[in-house]
Amino acid sequence: MPLFKKITETISALDPRSIAEERKAALELFIDFVQHKLNAGQEMNINFICTHNSRRSHLSQVWAQVLAHHFGIKDVFCYSGGTESTALFPMVVQTLEGAGFEISKIAESVSNPVYSIKYAENAHPVIGFSKKLDSDFNPTSSFLAIMTCSQADEGCPVVLGAESRIPITFDDPKAFDGTPQQAEKYAERSLQIATEWYYVFSKIELKQ
Repeated sequence: MPLFKKITETISALDPRSIAEERKAALELFIDFVQHKLNAGQEMNINFICTHNSRRSHLSQVWAQVLAHHFGIKDVFCYSGGTESTALFPMVVQTLEGAGFEISKIAESVSNPVYSIKYAENAHPVIGFSKKLDSDFNPTSSFLAIMTCSQADEGCPVVLGAESRIPITFDDPKAFDGTPQQAEKYAERSLQIATEWYYVFSKIELKQ
């Protein structure tokens, strides 16, 4: 199933050579988890965790799902959660739309709407809404927990049910909310996350 054209163009412009060497140590742990599961013929459940499940964890979930698809890696199921539930921040929606995703609300809620985030015509969309990391919507065991913010990383030294836990933290674009740089900084963070997950999934050796 081909990705939407603009998403393919966005991915084509990513440059994994821009990743700092000190980031790659954590990314190697992510690579090892995916490769091990693939070699064992097991499903890969990955939960991206941040404090409010509103920005970085959603960007991480969406891009990981898309890049696994892009590299033909099957049985990858990406989730996101927070130490508390808030709402998917609207600027994240706009940022993903700018990268080529087709997004629509499938459940109206003043406080926490639910979005369908499509990346290919016939692929199951990512369902985006804010939830706690132990929500019924998320896996309860045998999953990889990736901590995408330092606050959640420090606040959750143990993630119940996680098979493994890796801190791969990103700066919060929230710092630029309400400023002229807001859209630029959200796009910058989105592309950083996409680039790092591109690096991860590009290193996976598919079974012959």
